[in-house]
Amino acid sequence: MQRFSRMRSLQKFASVHSSVYNHFNQERSLTRRDTFKLTRTAALAEWRQLCSG
Repeated sequence: MQRFSRMRSLQKFASVHSSVYNHFNQERSLTRRDTFKLTRTAALAEWRQLCSG
């Protein structure tokens, strides 16, 4: 946390990081490989759509 010179910068980073992390965290060890790959592909497609438009 010493990298952030202002508390507001840390809060902004934490907010963005948590939403991105939650979007991509699929708990790999709890699902079968084919299910994991399908959900991962769907998450990447949604992320690309959000970033493009």
